[in-house]
Amino acid sequence: MLELLLALWPLFALIVAGYYLRRLDFPNEAFWPGAERLNYFILFPALLFSSLATAPLDNPALPRLALAVMLGLGLAWLALLLLRRLRGWRAARFGAFTQGALRFNTYLGLAAVASLFGQEGLTLAALMLALMVPTVNVLSVWSLTAERGVSARGLLLPILKNPLILACLGGALVNLGGLGLPGGSDRLLSLLAAASLPLGLLCVGAALKPEQLGGEIPALAGNSLLRLLAMPLLAWAVARGLQLPTMESTVLLLFFALPTAPTAYVLTRQLGGDSQLMAGLITLQTLLAAATLPLLLTLLAA
Repeated sequence: MLELLLALWPLFALIVAGYYLRRLDFPNEAFWPGAERLNYFILFPALLFSSLATAPLDNPALPRLALAVMLGLGLAWLALLLLRRLRGWRAARFGAFTQGALRFNTYLGLAAVASLFGQEGLTLAALMLALMVPTVNVLSVWSLTAERGVSARGLLLPILKNPLILACLGGALVNLGGLGLPGGSDRLLSLLAAASLPLGLLCVGAALKPEQLGGEIPALAGNSLLRLLAMPLLAWAVARGLQLPTMESTVLLLFFALPTAPTAYVLTRQLGGDSQLMAGLITLQTLLAAATLPLLLTLLAA
């Protein structure tokens, strides 16, 4: 437990620092949107691209890991559809609940994996993200537009334009083509990647909105329990059922135990979902994850 806390507390310290820096208006309000864009479109894709470009894609464990990821997401999606039918959620609300349950804070996840397992863990996480990011994005868009319908173009376009997905595809193609990262490009990408995780965590803290926690306490608490407790228990069961090795099980569990993604708020607003509920879910889950993440990893990953 102590070793895990030593690995994770600096990550949450950066989140807290980002929260207070923005409240103190430092460096200024205009800095944070630009920092988020820089990280989302340049720095973070560099990390994913370089990790996949050099990953051992012939690893025989990859099909089993892919099965674990898709099985876990598939079971969670079926449970959400059942809840929607039972509770009669409209698309605006269902979309927020879906993202609260299925989406994950990629910045925090990769920073945690890097602290726990180093480059080997980052490579494994990048391979998982290549599967999880497009799948979760499709389900998120569909859930927000379920009542009015959405064309195949409307469903796929946000995914094809997603820089994280493009970086994963580009890195995999470079890897499969045997091109490598010649001429110092590996060093350039590693410098960009090194800046992505601390800046991403600061931006996560800057995006927190505690003022959004005033209403809908039962909804916020229920969805947070689903994301921070039920999802990691599901991942643990899947990992045990498929007999995944220790590191793969831990990384799978970690990504299913992460709080939802701050970018879910943007998608919810763009597609007419309940953005106030989404902001509350992002804030509450991120705050609670400081306690639940080390506890669950200690109990379930042992």
